[in-house]
Amino acid sequence: MKRRSFLRYGTAALATSSFSSCTSSRKNELHVFTWSDYLDPALQKKFEKKHSCSVIIDTFDSNESMFAKIMGGASGYDVLIPSSYMVRALKRENLLAPLNLTKIPLTKNIDADHLKKSLDPTMTHSVPYMTAPTCIAYLDSKLDHPEHSYQIFNHPQAKGRMTMLNDMREVIGAALLSQGFSLNSVNPQEIKIATDIVIQWKKNLTKFDNELYKNSIASGECFLVQGYAGELLAVADENNDVKVFVPREGAAFSCDDLCIPASAPNPELAHAWINFFCEANHAAQNMEFIGYRAPNSAAYPLLSEDFRGNPVLFPDPELDAKCMPIDDLGEDIALWTAAWDQIKSA
Repeated sequence: MKRRSFLRYGTAALATSSFSSCTSSRKNELHVFTWSDYLDPALQKKFEKKHSCSVIIDTFDSNESMFAKIMGGASGYDVLIPSSYMVRALKRENLLAPLNLTKIPLTKNIDADHLKKSLDPTMTHSVPYMTAPTCIAYLDSKLDHPEHSYQIFNHPQAKGRMTMLNDMREVIGAALLSQGFSLNSVNPQEIKIATDIVIQWKKNLTKFDNELYKNSIASGECFLVQGYAGELLAVADENNDVKVFVPREGAAFSCDDLCIPASAPNPELAHAWINFFCEANHAAQNMEFIGYRAPNSAAYPLLSEDFRGNPVLFPDPELDAKCMPIDDLGEDIALWTAAWDQIKSA
């Protein structure tokens, strides 16, 4: 799955290192492999000063490219920040070190309700970093009586002016949720029902799109799009006509986690890095900068009213309970791949 972009784009200078620099890691260096623009640079500098070290950031643009690089033998990284389902895949391949939680005491701040839905609820190999749901955005001036539901993809006024993500887990998952099924179902009958629903939605779509939906809704070319919270909330901040919601049936939520590779040359400093971002003030500052939610209960009271009151990032408890993480399906992914092929060719 390809990563959504974030609200901030001014920290590209963080991603200046190349992998070759990682092969000579020293005790005063921490090498982090992460998404681009994914931390407040002021916090990086603060950590470097506190620990008398240098933090070197390498970036990836998808979980799969990161996984392929690690599987291919890339070493020298101290911290990885993949999505939760990819943490499971890394763990399955014995590529992660178990965490020593006595060295990360501030994990006490992690949101207990989030951990109940986490793919690693005991934080054996990973600690939650940032999370946000997949959302739907529409132009309020163009649609009459839009339902905050997946039924909106049948809205006649948006026919031919809507897009969904070019991602089978997101799209088939949305159809599964629309019927009250699990986002991660591997039941063939449920997948068949979801496939038929997506084929029906496809008749109304301009295309499946991961790249340009933000611009499409911002320009008015599209009236309705499925996308990731950061990009859609950024558009809504600039255009009051754009409304963003989490469907009442629930949604996928992405969570990226902090973890340590089994081959990490500096695990002590890696544990310190994870603990640093669990500190309430740091988590709150990082949230406000990035525009996503860190599952950190101690940080929530420190957030601005606008951020804490955002119903997309902080949905009401009933809706939040219906949001699920995308899980690693192992060999059962073949069932989804076949369904996606059928949808694409329909």
